[in-house]
Amino acid sequence: MTGVQTCALPIYGDGVKGDSSTNCWGKVGFEWIEKAQTNDFRMFYIMPWTLELLGDISGLKILDLGCGEGGYSRKMAERGADVTAVDCSEMAIDYAISVAEKEKLDITHLVRNSNDLYGIAEHSFDIVLCAMMMMDVEDLNGTLKEISRVLKVQGKVFISILHPCFKPPVEHHWIKENDMAQVVVKNYFNPTEWEGKIAGIEQPLIYRHKTLSDYVKIFAQNGFYISDMNEPIPTEEQTAKSPRIEWLTRIPMYLFM
Repeated sequence: MTGVQTCALPIYGDGVKGDSSTNCWGKVGFEWIEKAQTNDFRMFYIMPWTLELLGDISGLKILDLGCGEGGYSRKMAERGADVTAVDCSEMAIDYAISVAEKEKLDITHLVRNSNDLYGIAEHSFDIVLCAMMMMDVEDLNGTLKEISRVLKVQGKVFISILHPCFKPPVEHHWIKENDMAQVVVKNYFNPTEWEGKIAGIEQPLIYRHKTLSDYVKIFAQNGFYISDMNEPIPTEEQTAKSPRIEWLTRIPMYLFM
């Protein structure tokens, strides 16, 4: 919460489970942190929409799973939530701690694989936020089992992902024709993973594609039901901040559930 002078130190576990997800994101350097905090889609569209969906979170216990550099955690703490921020990257958690301390925000930071949230008690959280992370984890089923374990009865999970229908594997590309954004999609029904790069980031990242029905079924198998789904159209204010965001008025690049 705001106004607290000290911030909890990270709890680094020697038993953090390693897999392709943790190995990949553990190698991503500070260029990713800088990119995350300047990316137009994230700052002007994904994050504002997510915070709007969360609504009044004052006093709620929230787990920010796959918190990265901690941007969402800090916004939620500023709004009065009791936040625990978890990521598999020690570098990202170290950075998140340093910024939280500067801003005098009391956030608990943990280094964990999302499929093994050891040390976190059952039924601890009102909300689990998974912002742009579920399409990255190797063990999605194990992750959902852990979310179910630490979430309170009637608790909610808020997720944002790359839209499976419009961001499938490598055999797809965006084109601009007469200044109109279009997307060509192939092999949608071929769940797979591949390595790709983000402009400005040297370390390649692992991308994973699942169909929309894959996501729904794995949630259902773990006892969840979907109460809302959104493909929000950007506002005029948002499109004015970045020409790229205007694309999203035609093609939903992101999905919120």
